[in-house]
This record gives sequence, structure tokens and C-alpha cells, in this order.
Amino acid sequence: MSGLDISGYGYTRPECGCQHDYLLPAINAFLKDPARGRVFDLGCGNGSVANWLSRKGYDVYGVDPSVTGIATANEAFPSLNLEVGSCYEPLHERFGCFPLVVSLEVVEHVYAPREFARCVASLLEPGGIALISTPYHGYLKNLALALTGKLDAHFTALWDHGHIKFWSRATITTLIEESGLRVREIRRVGRIPAFAKSMIVVAERPGVDS
Repeated sequence: MSGLDISGYGYTRPECGCQHDYLLPAINAFLKDPARGRVFDLGCGNGSVANWLSRKGYDVYGVDPSVTGIATANEAFPSLNLEVGSCYEPLHERFGCFPLVVSLEVVEHVYAPREFARCVASLLEPGGIALISTPYHGYLKNLALALTGKLDAHFTALWDHGHIKFWSRATITTLIEESGLRVREIRRVGRIPAFAKSMIVVAERPGVDS
């Protein structure tokens, strides 16, 4: 995958997006006391979520393949440890391991999702937690999209660097657990559960005594 150019997803502003209105309150419910907290933001984009975590007291590191995203983040949040990089690299060798890894709305953009899952697992300390969000897909939601004529727009192939994988609870669980992590919970957020906008996977790397 090293020859694949995945840097084209562009950013021009450092603000959170509309999806963060329902993602961040849910993520906040899973966060622990940040007094000694280190967190890795995999696919940090423009740095907006990393900044949100930093303002809560976390020591934040992160990478994103978008050159413009990291440039925007570094200009807006120069105190954060955000660099160009991707899940196709041995990031644990570069940054070490963390008790918490966050990756919001990233895995649906990834060409090789098993590489993503293995990267998340390698970044976690034993007993560490990963919070991974991705747009939710299920039978009722997909049926509603089809009946309302919105299926083609939702699954559009015309968005450069857009969504290329569409995850259900079953498939995202299989992906994460193949990497050796254990899925503890999947929480649907945004709208009622059957038509949720996204889901948050809470996954744990088993500890040495597990």
C-alpha cells in the first residue's frame, strides 16, 4: 500500500463538522479522567477533534494522510502533536502505544480496512480502549433510503476520497475482532437507532491477564 497516494482529501478550515454535533457528546461519555491521559487520533483530519480532546486535558498525538489537513491543524493548533501519516505505516514504532485510540469517521474511507484495524490494535496498550465511529448501515435504514429515492445519492461513487466501505454492526465487529481486539459495545448515535447516522464501536485490547 506504500505506493498509494491517499493525501488528496482536502481541508481549508479547522472547525468541527456537523457530524461532531452527535459524535462528540457520545464520545465524551466514554472518556475517563484525563489527568494522566494520552490519546492517539488516527485520521485526525484538520485537528478539530484532537483540539477538543486537548482542551479536556488529554495529551494528544495523531496522524492523517491529508497534507492540507495537517497543515490546517498545525497552523490552528501548533501545540498539538499532529503529523502526516496513515494506518498503512507502523505508527506504534513512531509514536509508541496508548491507553486510548480515537478514530472518528475514518474506516469508511480506507481502501484496506484490515490494515486499519491492525494499526489500531498495535497502537493500544494491553487493556487499552479504541473508540471508532463510522456511518451506520442496516436493513431498515437502507430500505428507507431506497424507498425515498436517496439510495444513489447516499452511496454515491462521485465523491473523490469519499466513503468506499459501508459498515453494519456485524461487519465492523468482524473487522475489529479479526485484529485481536474485543468489541465491548456498539452505540448508535444521531436519530433513533434503526435510522442512526453513525455508530461508535468501543473495542478493547485484552490485557496480559485476559
